[in-house]
Amino acid sequence: MEQLKGLILSGGKGTRLQPITFTSAKQLVPVANRPVLFYGIDAMASAGIKEIGIIIAPETGDEIREMVGSGEQFGVNVTFIEQDQPAGLAHAVLTAEEFLGTDPFVMYLGDNLLQGGISDLVEAFRSSSPDALILLTPVSDPENYGVAELDGDRVISLQEKPPEPKTNLALVGVYMFTAGIHDAARAIEPSARGELEITDAIQYLVDEGKRVEPHVVQGWWKDTGRLEDMLEANRLVLDTVERRLDGELIDSTCEGRVIVEAGAILERSTVRGPAVIGAGARLIDAYVGPYSAIGERCVVERAEVENSILLEGSSVTDLNARVESSLLGRDVTIARSDGQPSAYRFLVGDRSDIGVV
Repeated sequence: MEQLKGLILSGGKGTRLQPITFTSAKQLVPVANRPVLFYGIDAMASAGIKEIGIIIAPETGDEIREMVGSGEQFGVNVTFIEQDQPAGLAHAVLTAEEFLGTDPFVMYLGDNLLQGGISDLVEAFRSSSPDALILLTPVSDPENYGVAELDGDRVISLQEKPPEPKTNLALVGVYMFTAGIHDAARAIEPSARGELEITDAIQYLVDEGKRVEPHVVQGWWKDTGRLEDMLEANRLVLDTVERRLDGELIDSTCEGRVIVEAGAILERSTVRGPAVIGAGARLIDAYVGPYSAIGERCVVERAEVENSILLEGSSVTDLNARVESSLLGRDVTIARSDGQPSAYRFLVGDRSDIGVV
């Protein structure tokens, strides 16, 4: 099989992570202080894929271009492809047809995380040369996903978010295709939600007698579209970190697998891993508990944080309760006010959830 290209989908509105995604692309929200999108690029680079196209939306494309650059930092060449509207995954394939040409390719959803990368899957695709290879994983709520029905080692049907799923095998956000997928994407009609569904395009391949192979994923897979998923992905990635203390510790302790980046300063503070403290962050009289990712230039002072993600420049100060299971955007300030009488004062984005205990 000839050289594989990569296609990463990084458009989409990220409505389930609002208000964070009002000001930033969902694929750039960090997990363990690294944008989700970067994990997908890393996975492709590790699998030997050097030519990568990234589908971007007009609204968030500039930010993604700036963060990713030419791809040199990952050891790959990146081409940006603008999709004028989020009209479905199969539409994204057609949008990228000029870049992909007749080459086989791996398609990766930019807000997904897959344990162990894709090297084994690329090897399986190369060695057996099917028309398509799809990744599947058992889930407890298949009605929320594309679902596959199998006959041995062949896919016989696919349905997008079926009300009564035939199996519990959901499509993971990684696909491998030969160039035949372009004709399949042209042959299908938009779904009820007005999109060209990749499940319909793969079903077209099946109906045409093409060989579509399933690969059931053994490790974890995460679609980071919601807060709970972001926090879970953060936990899973932090579980793999190695202890590294490059910052300055003053009367402070770091227990277990903790990363303190160069330029971070901890004073009279305790960090219990797994956790990561970003460059330039300051922890003063603070406690940071397991599964926390404190971004660059964050401040945690006279406060406690656990199982949370703080994006760069945020500060949490003078709280007499612990911040937990939270995701704070860039340059957010949370502090106790001295005003009387006791009251909560919030400035909050649209469609937010706030729990006060």
